[in-house]
Amino acid sequence: MENLPFFPFLIPIVGIIFGTLMIVAIVGIVHWFKARDRELQYSQDLRIREMEHQRKMKELEVELEKAKALQPTGKAAS
Repeated sequence: MENLPFFPFLIPIVGIIFGTLMIVAIVGIVHWFKARDRELQYSQDLRIREMEHQRKMKELEVELEKAKALQPTGKAAS
């Protein structure tokens, strides 16, 4: 302790630095979790939209096949 005369002044400085770093770390972690939650929500919304789009495309394919099936019979009757 005798060979470090500046040690009493170093303790508050180190405390301030670590306290500030701890606050920055907490804010960073909270921000990261919120961003991750938003990303998961966007991903889920995109997946729901994709499934709805696939369902609509299948419905359109069914309607198209029905129209194609009716078309030759309509030409033969004309």
